[in-house]
Amino acid sequence: MTLLLNISYRAWHVWRRNLDVSRFSWKTTILPPLLEPMLYIVAFGLGVGAYVAQVGYRGRMTDYLTFLAPGMIALGVLSHAIFECMYGSFVRMRYQRTFDAMLCTPLLIEDILAGEILWGATKGLFAGMAVLSVISVWGLAVFPSSLLILPTAVISGLLFAAFGLLFASISPYIENLNLPTFFFINPMFFFSGTFFPIDDLPRWLKALAMLLPLTHTVDLMRAAAYGILEARLWVSVAYLAILTPIVCYAAIFLMKRRLIK
Repeated sequence: MTLLLNISYRAWHVWRRNLDVSRFSWKTTILPPLLEPMLYIVAFGLGVGAYVAQVGYRGRMTDYLTFLAPGMIALGVLSHAIFECMYGSFVRMRYQRTFDAMLCTPLLIEDILAGEILWGATKGLFAGMAVLSVISVWGLAVFPSSLLILPTAVISGLLFAAFGLLFASISPYIENLNLPTFFFINPMFFFSGTFFPIDDLPRWLKALAMLLPLTHTVDLMRAAAYGILEARLWVSVAYLAILTPIVCYAAIFLMKRRLIK
């Protein structure tokens, strides 16, 4: 893990650079995180919810819209963090040559890549906050326990951003990014408890679902939104806390090796 120790405060400048650039496209940066969750909530919550009266979660019954809402927060964090560091970082690396320009400054490679991960996590956190604001207005979250969704969004954003950078580092062409989208992101989208409980899945499929990081993010956020704080949640906390630095290290190591080549 010594690679992570090389990261300095200069990573902040990379984060700030990406923030400054995003201001020129603030409409596409701000509006989608606000509108996308409402689309899902209306389509699935009101559409499917009309046919599903109650959904069970940890021995408690709730209406489908209330069950769905925390999952939409997790999906917002996932999609904005991972795609920013998959496609955004790939474009900055290969087509815009932004990384090459940064390497002509006092920035270390580790600073550049850490700044990329921090920026992806920031976009994920913003998306999560946007969705939380929407569902709070609709009365679908319990406070103050729902505030625990924010630290979950931070660590999950870092994890998913690191996954995105990792996939960018091993993809020779931008078209190859379709592979992690299909084999990693899509399974999490459907089988992490976002749209339906995983408790009734076949045992083998539930075991696989428990290996997906989004499953633990969804579980923590749903528990916080419901105000259900149980000791079992520490398993999910430990899972995310252990996996995040490992994936960050792998992403920085692989991308550094690619840039040096």
